[in-house]
Amino acid sequence: MKTVTFRQLRVFTEVARHLSFVRAAEALHLTPPAVTMQVKELESAIELPLFDREGRKVSLTTAGEYFLVYAKRMLATLKDADDAMARFRKLEQGVLNIGMVSTAKYFVPRLLTQFREEHPGIEVKLQVSANREQLVTLLQGGEVDIAIMGRPPKEIATRAEPFAAHPHVFVAPPGHPILQIGHPPLSAIAAHPLIVREPASGTRALMDRFFQDHRVEPRIAMEMPSNETIKQAVMAGMGLSFLSLHTMGLELRCGLMELLHVENTPLMRTWNVVHMQSKMLSPAAEALRYFILEHGERQLAEHDRPLLDPQPQAGRRAG
Repeated sequence: MKTVTFRQLRVFTEVARHLSFVRAAEALHLTPPAVTMQVKELESAIELPLFDREGRKVSLTTAGEYFLVYAKRMLATLKDADDAMARFRKLEQGVLNIGMVSTAKYFVPRLLTQFREEHPGIEVKLQVSANREQLVTLLQGGEVDIAIMGRPPKEIATRAEPFAAHPHVFVAPPGHPILQIGHPPLSAIAAHPLIVREPASGTRALMDRFFQDHRVEPRIAMEMPSNETIKQAVMAGMGLSFLSLHTMGLELRCGLMELLHVENTPLMRTWNVVHMQSKMLSPAAEALRYFILEHGERQLAEHDRPLLDPQPQAGRRAG
């Protein structure tokens, strides 16, 4: 183990991420033979095979799965050390790893574009998680410096700072009969099929609690792990849905879907910028954190205001 290098660890974790030597080489800007050589040298150093190879199919061995945990820890510790030294140098440069739930991808790139204009020395890398659980895992493993998410994790020690309102609404396809009701009660929604996010999603957890609080049983027709797929299903007339308002700006503006002003909605949550309490943020991460707290609310308010009624019914704040 004394001859193991951080370069080998980086190559190993990238191959493990993609389960492909070719894709890992592309991500690392190396040639596939160079990646293969680094992995072989690592396997020689620890005297165990890390991957099973059957043609083009690559999978982790049991030893590889265990070693991956430690490799990620070592790389995260090295990143923390680099961030700490950057604080001493007071440099706003380097690589910043940002994680976000899929719903945030509708506004975070715009924020990051503005951030890069003010901080051109910082390279930003985005990791979009399918749902909240995956993002919590990335945070805990030190694979992201900062996370953008709704409900902060309680299972790990983090610092979470709210920066903007996050409205959630019910939507219907154009011409749906329920649109004839100006402000339908939740019981009217329950009479129609619902296309919803998967149980691990924060959006789904919020919707479930809303129905439970009103003692109404929803008629769930389909569960899907993608906002885009749900929107396509709604536009095709397959049912109603409950989604983040941030995900539907284009469809609502173009009349491809209609907003339902259900009683006691929109449900208001907050977006949070989150990082591990144990992690010392680099100057670059601190700069982004401050930028989001300063500019995030205004940008999202400008996005949401035209989508709601000029005088929308005040929604309750979900706890």
